Amino acid sequence: QVQLVESGGGLVQAGGSLRLSCTASGRSFSSYTMAWFRQAPGKEREFVAGISRNDLYEDSVKARFSISRDNAKNTVILQMNSLKPEDTAVYYCAARYVSSGYISTNRDRYDTWGQGTQVTVSS
Repeated sequence: QVQLVESGGGLVQAGGSLRLSCTASGRSFSSYTMAWFRQAPGKEREFVAGISRNDLYEDSVKARFSISRDNAKNTVILQMNSLKPEDTAVYYCAARYVSSGYISTNRDRYDTWGQGTQVTVSS
């Protein structure tokens, strides 16, 4: 099982960009579906983007965020552009071992989580 460490959160003005990074320890990283979720105060944790052999995005971020992975470095990146105040949340990296490459948007399907990184977008 992998362990995950996120970095790259912070405070940014609306319209700005941030790059989140998630580094995994452990073996067989390429066999894991990786995803980013976020949780705003008082709200449930929601799917943002996921990647295996392809990628998948939540509708509100599809044109603004980009997820990528480097299997040689055990790293997944979430590039966030044109940030909005409603993107403010704690962002979590998640992993799920899936041989088929299927990307689930259900947080309960992921069994490994990072500690989270705060993203704050000011208006």
